[in-house]
Amino acid sequence: MITRERTIALTVSLLFGMAAFVYGLRWLEWFTTFHPVRFTADHHPPSGGANVWFTTADGYRLNGWYFESQMQPRTATVVFFHGNSGNISDVGWLGQWFAERGFNALLVDYRGYGASEGEPGDEAWLYKDGDAAIGFVMNEKGEDAQRIALYGTSLGTTVVADIASRRDVGALIIESGLSSASSLANHRFAWLPQSLHFLGKNDFESARKLRSVRSPVLIAHGDPDPVIPVSEARLLYEAAHEPKQILIFPGAGHNVFGSVGDPYLNQVADFIRESVRNAP
Repeated sequence: MITRERTIALTVSLLFGMAAFVYGLRWLEWFTTFHPVRFTADHHPPSGGANVWFTTADGYRLNGWYFESQMQPRTATVVFFHGNSGNISDVGWLGQWFAERGFNALLVDYRGYGASEGEPGDEAWLYKDGDAAIGFVMNEKGEDAQRIALYGTSLGTTVVADIASRRDVGALIIESGLSSASSLANHRFAWLPQSLHFLGKNDFESARKLRSVRSPVLIAHGDPDPVIPVSEARLLYEAAHEPKQILIFPGAGHNVFGSVGDPYLNQVADFIRESVRNAP
């Protein structure tokens, strides 16, 4: 017979087990999403770059490196959002690369990364960080939205897709991006039933958001990509409106701009030039 005490104990055990499962799932989600690396506020950018600061709507002070174009007139301003690990010190050369070719460039560290305040937590905070960066470029640097190119890689693609779904910009570059957190989980955590994906904290619905984007879109991906499969790039491309392009680089892996270098980045620069030139 099942006594009242046993029923209570079983119920408590079940509830505890469910809570532990959800907590463990959330921890796994955070661990696979964020890998911040800190540095001190006196960490200097490479030649041509300047330390800049901007504040999010919820009060966090974020750090970025800003590079002025070395050619006049400038073509556009590239706002770059890196992936889930490291910080802007890993991509300082990319800011120099764009500045040498007639672009202003802002490299952004999310909260909890580099010298930025706060701790990484969920996608809503990432989007606040992205809005703060765009606000800095428009309000402090006087750049027009139609002359801003949003460039994100890996985790950063979720930020640029969200911004572009709410604000018309000159161009959108999505490199090594995911269509959604659920879609990526199907590949990385095949043991987890899709019916339980709702327990995750982050949705990262980039493909859905691309359906609202009217800016020109360039999607790039390595094949094979050991982190985010190339099938995600094709889902993003299907969701995007014209004008759009897709570039698949055999053997490039997850870091396309680092692996392919100038042959790829020159295509990115040409895409931005054409997009800005044709902007209304």
